[in-house]
Amino acid sequence: MNPPHDFKRIREDDNARWFHPWEYMPDAGHANRAIASHGEGIYIYDENGQKLIDGPGGMWCVQIGYARREMANAIADQVLRLPYMNPFSLTSPPPTELARRLAEMAPGDLNHVFFTTGGSTAVDTALRFVHYRNNLLDRPNKKHIISRAAAYHGSTYLGALVTGKDREENWFDVASPFAHLLPHVNPARRPKGQSIAAFCTDKVNDLEAKILELGAENVGAFIAEPIQASGGVIVPPEGYLRRCSEICKKYDVLFIADEVVTGFGRLGHWFASKDVFGIEPDMIICAKGLTSGYLPLGACLVSDRLFQEVAGANARGASFGHGFTYSGHPVCCAAALKSIEIIERENILEHVRAVSPHFLKRLNELAEIPMVFDTRGMGLVGCVECSVGHMLDSELSEKELLELDTDLGNRIDRHCHELGLLVRPLVNQCVFSPPLIITDEEIDRMFDILREGILRTMRDVEAEFGIRVA
Repeated sequence: MNPPHDFKRIREDDNARWFHPWEYMPDAGHANRAIASHGEGIYIYDENGQKLIDGPGGMWCVQIGYARREMANAIADQVLRLPYMNPFSLTSPPPTELARRLAEMAPGDLNHVFFTTGGSTAVDTALRFVHYRNNLLDRPNKKHIISRAAAYHGSTYLGALVTGKDREENWFDVASPFAHLLPHVNPARRPKGQSIAAFCTDKVNDLEAKILELGAENVGAFIAEPIQASGGVIVPPEGYLRRCSEICKKYDVLFIADEVVTGFGRLGHWFASKDVFGIEPDMIICAKGLTSGYLPLGACLVSDRLFQEVAGANARGASFGHGFTYSGHPVCCAAALKSIEIIERENILEHVRAVSPHFLKRLNELAEIPMVFDTRGMGLVGCVECSVGHMLDSELSEKELLELDTDLGNRIDRHCHELGLLVRPLVNQCVFSPPLIITDEEIDRMFDILREGILRTMRDVEAEFGIRVA
């Protein structure tokens, strides 16, 4: 049995030493984060022993749930057999078998798999491949990449160039003449009176107009998440992605689908591109659910057509000078293979398709709460966006509105934690991507707690601002 943790020491060391991702610097040194002690199934337990439904599923990645003994055994077995091999000069069974499985699962002719350390490095791989290919094809100007507002494609430099999700001021230097962001595709924020169909046409036209503005001979790729996850679970209008894919083909622009979140069952299929949205991208990026979050791993899948253009007789003697020490890490690949095996054996894709209607029904019922601005989702991913700024008499600056929305999300999170639910709000947006094994009863419990957390926050707001939220 493991010795008990010294949670007081852990919190002290965390505050003093661990520089966290996305650290809110005013709180550095005294953030006092909740401590995750252990997990089981869809639950995380904190340092006080409180059992919490993991609403966000870690960070969109815990597909098969926590504490799977056979995952631990598969990882341990591979550690004892071969914990590492040099991917620049050797191969081994786990990455080669996983590459074959991914090619079988992927739509179209995406038969070439480049392994990375996560989603950000997979994005970098795709963008560097675009530039590499066009250099070999003697098209050195075809380098511009088009992305979208509210997109999130990673924290590496190239990934950050095509990310557009920040509401707060961005203090990093990420400007580039080669990266372009289209206007948002959030139907909830379309012009008043505009139909969804007309909004969709406008959004497709945004892409074509940008390609024509830049010149098709200068545009290398369009990168898009089928559903913009970290941007607030933005589900584009029906037909948008298919029509964008057609525009890309028309102008010889590669379509890169960022399926870091939507892959591996989140929408009830291995990949969402073709099965859900009817597109066959030139490249697909995946990570997160690939190993169900048990170990870090990402991949960039490349089509036969693109690969053949830069391989063999077309290679011009060049090497693809890009890679990572941990590309195709055998232990991480063994974890991915075991996660895939579990998803197949337990019919988890079918389970997601079966419980999704109930998940979305309970999610959308929250729209009746006056403080809820919008609810949206698909499969087992959803968002409840709350707002009160428009209810206040005074005109708020964008900074003041951001502060108010951030406080709103934090209050909901605190109330829900007390009631047994992890929320991890994105400012004022409560996002959900629970483990795919969640049941109807657990979905009910999750959204019952969220409802109460929002109502308690609404009462807080009414008391502090002297307003009636209705």
